[in-house]
Amino acid sequence: MKFTASRLSEGNKVFPTEITLEENSIEIKTPGLFSGDSKYINYEDITSIEVESPMIGFATLRLFVAGNRIEVHGFSKGDIKEIRKIIDENRTKRRRII
Repeated sequence: MKFTASRLSEGNKVFPTEITLEENSIEIKTPGLFSGDSKYINYEDITSIEVESPMIGFATLRLFVAGNRIEVHGFSKGDIKEIRKIIDENRTKRRRII
């Protein structure tokens, strides 16, 4: 399942961030003019999730992985809720398998 940040949000005007939720991992892709950045994160490596959802504006998702914070913003509140739900479900599945 793929989610794309709004072009109206800060930092996403030309090249919006994309989150792709796969069976075993998450891909966070931040395109750029001459280069881009892609991060692949296994669900079981995520230690914590934070969501910042202001009354007005776009939501921010923070994933904590091995002591590092990965932050993406510019997603609708509905998208962030769905992303978090899928991440939580997959983290729980992975823990039961191990």
